[in-house]
Amino acid sequence: MSLYWRIFLLNGAVLVVATVLLLGPVTVSTPVLLGEALVLGVGLVAMLVANALLLRVGLAPLQRLSRAMNSADLLHPGGRPAVTGSGEMSALISTFNTMLDRLESERATTSARVLSAQEAERQRIAQELHDEVGQTLTAVVLQLGRSADLAPDPLKDDLRQVQETTRAGLDEIRRIARRLRPGVLEELGLHSALRALAGEFTSPGLTVVERWGPALPAFDDETELVLYRVAQEAVTNAARHSGADRVEIHLGAAPGGGAELLVRDNGKGIGDAPEGAGMRGMRERALLIGATLTTGAAPGGGSDIRLGVPAPAVGGPR
Repeated sequence: MSLYWRIFLLNGAVLVVATVLLLGPVTVSTPVLLGEALVLGVGLVAMLVANALLLRVGLAPLQRLSRAMNSADLLHPGGRPAVTGSGEMSALISTFNTMLDRLESERATTSARVLSAQEAERQRIAQELHDEVGQTLTAVVLQLGRSADLAPDPLKDDLRQVQETTRAGLDEIRRIARRLRPGVLEELGLHSALRALAGEFTSPGLTVVERWGPALPAFDDETELVLYRVAQEAVTNAARHSGADRVEIHLGAAPGGGAELLVRDNGKGIGDAPEGAGMRGMRERALLIGATLTTGAAPGGGSDIRLGVPAPAVGGPR
């Protein structure tokens, strides 16, 4: 029976009962006596309570659906309201679940295209920085060195200083290019890339260590890139915002044949701060490979960022 007819018959039954009582032996005097007023009041309250309870039971699935709509988040997929009720109610919940499935699928496809375009643009910019800007600055450094050799003593020190400043700028451009395109990931694999990432961020005020667990599954290229980018973003956030002096990168096997990446710092923690673009980007990357990203407080303070990677498909690409 449809929701419309259930509500109609419910209210109709209440009116029928009221009419039967009026047509029965019950009479109402003028003026109304106290006993009659009490009987009418109790009857009215009873009908209102029955109507309210039956409506609450009938509309409970709609209230659950409303809460599910308010809490739906495409970056946290998987949650679905249970299909309860009958008729239009169950059809409405099923339609909402189907809509969520379609939206999550479309978002995953769109995110894959966007992130693929981002990686291609990163590679292009890194190549231009290396081939164009890097080569130009290298030539400038060499020319400054020759000019310093031929310059009189009053200018020699100034030219040497400019040469060192230019060389420092060249090194920074090379570091930026490596962050844009993890060439070591393509050439030497994920282990070497994470070790290089830890070395790149290690400084006098920050120690970054990398640990590699045993019995790790073989990852395909896309999974390795997601693992590297999530680790890179997590370490970058810790270095810039957490105030930590130690960051640990753990990659180990997980039960069921998967793997888990853990980036832990001893900083001030995430707290109730809203998620920024970096965290949303990590979640979108995780969705590309069916991984789950969770954040929480680290033991003793700081923050934990965990990426749970499912076991690779049997016979999947390396």
